[in-house]
Amino acid sequence: MKAPRAALLAGLFLAALSLRPQLVGVGPLLPRIQSDLGVSHALAGLLGTIPVLCMGLFAPPAPFLSARIGSRAAIAGSVALIGAAGIARAFVPGVALVILLTLPVGIGMGLAGALMPVAVKERFPHRPAFATGIYATGINCGAAASSAIGVPLATATWGWRGALFVFSAFAAVLPLLWLVATSREAPHRRVPARPPRLPWRSPLAWRLVGIFFLMSTIYYGVNSWLPDAFQEHGWSEGRAAALLAVVNTTQLVSSLAVPWLSDRHGSRRLYLLAGASQLLLALAGMVLFPGAGWFLAVAVGLPLGALFPLIMTLPLDIARRPAEVGAIAGMMLGVGYSVSSVSPFLLGVVRDATGSFTGALWLLVAAAAGLLAGCAAMSHERLSGGVTGERAAPAA
Repeated sequence: MKAPRAALLAGLFLAALSLRPQLVGVGPLLPRIQSDLGVSHALAGLLGTIPVLCMGLFAPPAPFLSARIGSRAAIAGSVALIGAAGIARAFVPGVALVILLTLPVGIGMGLAGALMPVAVKERFPHRPAFATGIYATGINCGAAASSAIGVPLATATWGWRGALFVFSAFAAVLPLLWLVATSREAPHRRVPARPPRLPWRSPLAWRLVGIFFLMSTIYYGVNSWLPDAFQEHGWSEGRAAALLAVVNTTQLVSSLAVPWLSDRHGSRRLYLLAGASQLLLALAGMVLFPGAGWFLAVAVGLPLGALFPLIMTLPLDIARRPAEVGAIAGMMLGVGYSVSSVSPFLLGVVRDATGSFTGALWLLVAAAAGLLAGCAAMSHERLSGGVTGERAAPAA
C-alpha cells in the first residue's frame, strides 16, 4: 500500500533536515572551536573535510544497502547514526576524539544523501525534480537554521559543544518522523540480484561527477570559511554568522521553485547555465566588493539553492530504474564528495600560508568558472542518451 503523496513529501523533507547542521552549523563556530581546542585553521578545517569525505566514500554502498533492507529502513538508520554520533561528539574531551566521532556523523550523512535519489525514483518517478526540490529544501532549511542559531546557541548554552548537542538531539528525533510518514508503505522485498555496477566507463557519468565536484567544492568552501573571511574585514562574529545564514536561507526559495519550473518549462540545461553564471559573478563580487556582503550573500545563495537539486536530478533523468539511479548517484556523490572534501582543509591551508582568505576565495571563483563550463556541456541529447547509450525519458 502506498503512503499518501503529501506524507511522503513531508517525510523526505523531515529526513533531509538532518543532513547539513552537523557540517554547516560548524562553520560559524570554528573560531570558538579553534580557541577552545588550540588548533590551526587547517586542522579545524578537518571538521568540514571529514564529513564531506565520508559522504563521498559511503555514497556508493547506499544502493546496495537499499536493495537489502529498503530505502525506508536505510534512511532511518542513517539519520539515526547522525544523531547518535553527534550527541557523543558534543561531550567527548580533546581534539582527537572530536575528530574521530566526526567520522560516523559523515558516514550517516553519506548514506542518507545517496539514498534520497533512490527514494525519489521509487516514489515520484514522474516529477523527479519537484520531489528532489522538496528534500533539497529540507537540506537547506537545516543548513540555514544551523548557521543562524549556532552562535546564539553556543552563547546560551555551554559553548560550541552545547550548539552541536542541540543539532544532534534534533537529528535523533527525525528517523521516527520519517518512519511515521512512510508507515503505510508495503514491506520491502529484498532484491536477490546484485544492483547495477557503478558506471565507471561512462563519459556522461564522469561529467556528472565533475559538475557535482565543483558545485560541492563551492558549497562547502563557502559554508566552512565565509564567516571567518568576513571577520577579517572587520565584521563581528554575530554579523559574519548571519551573513552565512542569509546564504543558506536564500537557497530555500530557489531550491524548490527552480526544480518545479524545470519539470514544466524549458530545459534543465538552461537553468543550470543561469545558476552557474550567477554564482560565478557573485563569488567574484565577494572578493572584489566585500562591503556589499549582504547583497552578495543573496546572490550566492540563490544559484546554490537551485544548482543542488538540479544536479541531483540529473541521475534520475538518465536512468530508468531506481537501482540504476542509485548506481549513477552513488558514483556521482561518491567521487564528487571524496574529491571536494579536501576543499575546507585546502582553503584553510591557503589561509594559513597567505595570511588572508583572499586567495582561498579566488579558488572558489575558479571552481565556479569550471562549473559553468561543465553545465554548458549538459545538452538535452547527451542526457537523453543515458550512461549506456539507451534513450531515456526526455525529462531534461
